[in-house]
Amino acid sequence: MIITNENLFLVVLAIIWIIGAVIQDLRRREVDNIWNFSLIGIALAYRLAISVNTNYWFFINGLIGFLIFLILGNLFYYMRFFAGGDAKLLIALGTILPLSFDWLVNLKILGYFILLFLLGGSIYAFIWSLFLIGSNLRNFNKEFVKQVRIKKNIFLVSLVFLFSFLVLSYFIGFEFIFIGLIFLLFPFLVVFAKSVEECCMVKALSPEKVTEGDWLYEDIFVKGRKIKANWEGVSKVELSLIRKKYRRKILIKQGIPFTPGFLIGFLALLSLDWFGWF
Repeated sequence: MIITNENLFLVVLAIIWIIGAVIQDLRRREVDNIWNFSLIGIALAYRLAISVNTNYWFFINGLIGFLIFLILGNLFYYMRFFAGGDAKLLIALGTILPLSFDWLVNLKILGYFILLFLLGGSIYAFIWSLFLIGSNLRNFNKEFVKQVRIKKNIFLVSLVFLFSFLVLSYFIGFEFIFIGLIFLLFPFLVVFAKSVEECCMVKALSPEKVTEGDWLYEDIFVKGRKIKANWEGVSKVELSLIRKKYRRKILIKQGIPFTPGFLIGFLALLSLDWFGWF
């Protein structure tokens, strides 16, 4: 068991903070920086206090976990897999998850958490997408056909890979058929995700309802100044300019709130520990 009297506080703290992040994300599509940063501060302060009377590695493990997830969080962010709030929550959880004094066990914990929350988050995001499609079915069908035409080259490339792996399966092993089928599935997933984004996740908002970090669907011009649609979202300076000078509605691209995936992954990790996985 990895949950001991020393780290039970960290586990409860993480659950409370993740639930708080989920509530913020569902309500406002953002998680406050101070919320994520406070988790880092409280977790490290607790680890330091416990280390004074027990083992200094309890604190050092928290720092190592923080550094590992700092790298991963930035990697996911710059690969445009995570938004800023998701990346910061992941980094904050790095101070929590090294729950053992054995670093081989800690690496298993970190690895399983990444796997579980990505898997759980993907299933959750897919279900969320189905609900969005259900209320926009006609538009989704039109957009799906349109995206298939736009991305037809991806389908051609996937067919080439499929044929190659079918040949390999004949000469080397049957399992290569499954790899080929994954390549065949990939373009459908790409088209599915893009179709959901285009038909279900673009909203027209008045300037006063735009918030810092919102993603513009397209570039806009405010009094001759171009504000670009980019991954970083609307900056504080750009937001001030929009609210003062822009009078038309603005198309904003809203992503699926991904923080529930963290909660699913963390609870699944605790379930593995309950069954003696670690």
